[in-house]
Amino acid sequence: MRILEEFWYGNIEPTEYDTLPCAEYKEALQLISRNEEKLQATMTDTQKELFSRYADSVREFQDMAECLLFQNSFRLGARMMLEVMEER
Repeated sequence: MRILEEFWYGNIEPTEYDTLPCAEYKEALQLISRNEEKLQATMTDTQKELFSRYADSVREFQDMAECLLFQNSFRLGARMMLEVMEER
């Protein structure tokens, strides 16, 4: 599945197009940012450093999970396409 990873990480650009996140996505992202700012305002420097490392780890995990989801979704789409093609 190396080609899907290359595609995921932007090393392959089949087309360039704009996609705008939905309103719910934007709202959730704004809420996360506001809550993070409020939380960090109450933290000591040591706690801020620990939280920063935690947040980095969570982001890294999310990147990996999203990549795996992308690969699995692509595989599912390919299987569906093959099944439709076999019906002809």
